[in-house]
Amino acid sequence: MKVFSCQQCGQAVLFENTHCEKCMSPLGFLPSELTISALKSVDNTWYAMADKSIPAKRLYYCENHQHHVCNWMVEEGGSSFCMACDLNRHIPHLGKIEERQAWQQLEFAKHRLVYSLLRLGLPLESKHDEPEKGLSFDFISENNVVPEDANAMTGHALGQVTINASEANDADREQMREDMNESYRTVIGHFRHEIGHYYWDQLIAKDDQTLADCRALFGDDNLDYAKALEAHYKEPNADWTNSFISVYASSHPWEDWAETWAHYLHIVDTLETASDLGMSFQPIGPNRQSLTTMVNIDPYHHDDFEEILAQYMPLTFAVNNLNRGMGQPDLYPFVLVPAVRTKLAFIHQLLQARLK
Repeated sequence: MKVFSCQQCGQAVLFENTHCEKCMSPLGFLPSELTISALKSVDNTWYAMADKSIPAKRLYYCENHQHHVCNWMVEEGGSSFCMACDLNRHIPHLGKIEERQAWQQLEFAKHRLVYSLLRLGLPLESKHDEPEKGLSFDFISENNVVPEDANAMTGHALGQVTINASEANDADREQMREDMNESYRTVIGHFRHEIGHYYWDQLIAKDDQTLADCRALFGDDNLDYAKALEAHYKEPNADWTNSFISVYASSHPWEDWAETWAHYLHIVDTLETASDLGMSFQPIGPNRQSLTTMVNIDPYHHDDFEEILAQYMPLTFAVNNLNRGMGQPDLYPFVLVPAVRTKLAFIHQLLQARLK
């Protein structure tokens, strides 16, 4: 995620901010510009200081702004929902404060996901517009009646992504992480994983050569999925560290793809932030050349994936150690073995080819 600034006063602002903490200017995200902008109110509408169009567009906040879950702007004459919120089908029950809070955390993560998808130039159509190939999200709470056309299990099926709202509760999510013996479990991690399944259908399954290339790395997806998961939960792969990013990735080629896809998004998002901040590392002392780096590339538009990893790995080493100093878990508790690096590079090359 880039670092944003208020155009009115220059104060640094966060992606989710709705006003500048210094000058109190209202803020909104412009999907067309991929930036946060200070807003000016004129005749019951908003004009964005970052809007480069002539004349400037008349803008409105997304309808979900009233629920404190969205700061994205929509243009006059279009949908009342922004392109991120328009992807929703079911949301939690808003009559309960704990579910409103859960929804906010889910939306914050989903909006970050959509930002990355826009930066990658990926197809992003709502099922409202494209029922067959579009994308839709269900945020389901087991505390309420589950709609007949939905289920309460986090997962993906034919463009329908479901996230159980309990994932937004830190205590519940940590318990699930321990129960499933995972080293990492976050809300945004779920979004990035499940959207990987969607883009398998969109980018891999529809092209014979790409599918063949993908199978050469991730394995034959014709393997019975239900039986593979059953076998995984009965006896996980003891040798997964040699070829996979996580033990779950070793359960089936589809899960290997989705897990690796999620980690690719982890990498480019984190590296974009570090690059925008101008972070660099030059450790004092001998034999530390591998940790010396200046993070200065845009990972969304950089051909050489080895250079991306060369800047990313010292960053994770540094932040992991900072976290440990504060008694926190590692930010990135994973080892990128050669087989995983090759899979990540495949995803990067696939996406870079689409941008050209």
